[in-house]
Amino acid sequence: MVTIRDIARECGVSIATVSNIVNGKKKAGEETEKRVMEAVERLGYTPNNVAKGLRSRRSGLIGVIVEDICQFTVPPIVESIVHHLEDAGMQTVIKNLRLYSRWSDSWFNDESMVLSVSEPAFREFAAHMVDGVIYVGAHMRNVHIVPENYRVPVIMSYSIEHNPDITSVVIDEVSSGYEAVKNLIDNGHRRIGIVAGLADNLHTILRLEGAKKALAEAGIKYDPELVVYAGWQRVDGYNSMPKLIDKNITSVFCMADRMAGGVYIYLYDRRIKVGRDFSVMGYDKQDISDFFSPSLATMALPLSQIGELSVNLLLDRLSDNSTDKGKIIKIPSTLVKGDSVQRCRD
Repeated sequence: MVTIRDIARECGVSIATVSNIVNGKKKAGEETEKRVMEAVERLGYTPNNVAKGLRSRRSGLIGVIVEDICQFTVPPIVESIVHHLEDAGMQTVIKNLRLYSRWSDSWFNDESMVLSVSEPAFREFAAHMVDGVIYVGAHMRNVHIVPENYRVPVIMSYSIEHNPDITSVVIDEVSSGYEAVKNLIDNGHRRIGIVAGLADNLHTILRLEGAKKALAEAGIKYDPELVVYAGWQRVDGYNSMPKLIDKNITSVFCMADRMAGGVYIYLYDRRIKVGRDFSVMGYDKQDISDFFSPSLATMALPLSQIGELSVNLLLDRLSDNSTDKGKIIKIPSTLVKGDSVQRCRD
């Protein structure tokens, strides 16, 4: 185990200097502080006073690890977390892992890449004596991110941790996919195309499960020929439509608003009027959906609620009042009606 003496020896300073720095007592120069904290992170040192005193001592500081703050789902979650922590009298330190900035899409199915930047972040927060950590995923997926035997309470936002002792707060993707397709069915549509994300993506799998549930409930046989697996961008929506438009469909469910934008353009190019000749259902209510004409029917993600609940669960853990340890808590999305979905005229 790395000790404070090892850090002092590595940096060529006294044990007292290292102790002051890791305990937040600024009695050293800026360059020395930087050198010591770099050694703390590099060697994986955790101060003994954190391990011994966490239950009885509070720093009033919460660490928030964010996979990528530029992903559109992340800012509303983080804003909600900061807001509710401030209301609780807690301070926040945010660590942005910048996964997309570093590696584009290549990190998504490579946990080792994520761990290479998340593990130092967890160590750094432990060294800075945070009372707890909230980990905010860029997407909902199953992960094994939290270090084993981590001594600080952790809540997962928008991702599911394999560790059965750690609580995760995510979107109820099944019920949200169900409501999206049910909106089309309630408007008389029975031949419904689905522009899906990547086939192995958890969002795709769960939203499609909800869509199938809505179809079955309405007595409509699920037809895999009416599902196109694409990507999540506008071009993917556009390129999916030639595979669906000639299959006698009257509507389409797009698993992202950006994809719906591509569908709008495809239909416009062919003089098919959205909301009159054909219905389009989106998902996620990105800001761009506010500029669609006609207005896009979509599902608003409960991002702020995820942040708020994550804070409440962490505060419960810190006060030993938690009854949700290790649970996966799912929050449904909200249907936003729009003129893009109208009564089927066939």
